[in-house]
Amino acid sequence: MEIFRIVPIAEYLGRTEAGSVFVPPMKPPLQLLHVRAEDEVPAVKLGPYQIETLIAEADEGAGTVYRIRIAPHERTNVSYHKIAEEFYHVLHGRGVAVLDGVEHEIRTGDFLRLPPGTTHGFITGNEELVMLDIHCPGSRPDRDVYFIDETPEGFGAG
Repeated sequence: MEIFRIVPIAEYLGRTEAGSVFVPPMKPPLQLLHVRAEDEVPAVKLGPYQIETLIAEADEGAGTVYRIRIAPHERTNVSYHKIAEEFYHVLHGRGVAVLDGVEHEIRTGDFLRLPPGTTHGFITGNEELVMLDIHCPGSRPDRDVYFIDETPEGFGAG
């Protein structure tokens, strides 16, 4: 049984950076997972984020998936991931995504792809912003999350 695997970053990311990266093993065999809209899922309030976990850590394979809610009139702290590629799909609402310091208006139906290292934060206006948030490989509030300034309560350091 494989517990940990260390691979060169270049192999893992398909890039030329030197060094190695920790790759969490998948827990074979992965099971089919169906989370219904009405299902209660674990949720936690971290800073301005309401984070609803759609894949529990015990069920994690190659990625993690969350439903993120940001209340009206909020500004999130700017963060980034050293390892994970991140994908956002706006399910409801509108706001501004600040990506590498550039503001992008986002609304229902929009999609964002953030390569590792992309700094990102969100600003909401008069309505809640709800997004599907996918990381590959998986990222959790205490794993591969780094903040530019202050780390909101509940997030671990990297």
